[in-house]
Amino acid sequence: MKLNTDFMERCIRTLEAALDRIQAVEADDVAYDIFRAACVKEFEIIQEQCGILLKKRLRPFLASNWQADQLAFKPVFRHAARYGLVSVEECERWLEYRDHRNNTAHLYGDAFAEATLKLLPRFVVDARHLAAIIAEPFDD
Repeated sequence: MKLNTDFMERCIRTLEAALDRIQAVEADDVAYDIFRAACVKEFEIIQEQCGILLKKRLRPFLASNWQADQLAFKPVFRHAARYGLVSVEECERWLEYRDHRNNTAHLYGDAFAEATLKLLPRFVVDARHLAAIIAEPFDD
């Protein structure tokens, strides 16, 4: 079986484009706010895609598809580390990304948005790596 990561990869490319463009505008320009909002939104969308697809990628390691489907975001990544799909260090970063995402989802504001921008270069690398892992063919 091979999972389709096309949408996830498109979101990663969109995030990279927004990151590139935000660097070309001044912080007091409305374009900065637009690109920052795009970055935060793509950060959230990519995380959701990662969680959904990684659950499916974990199915061969668990007792049933139902068991995999019942996992929440953080346990999905802990299982992925347990079964060697991601390293422990990557897992820890994904848990931090999730904590940060939960904060931005409830406390939007300049400080949280700016903090998100600082996470994004590493996040893009981790998301690209995870997309490659998810896309690897496996026995279902």
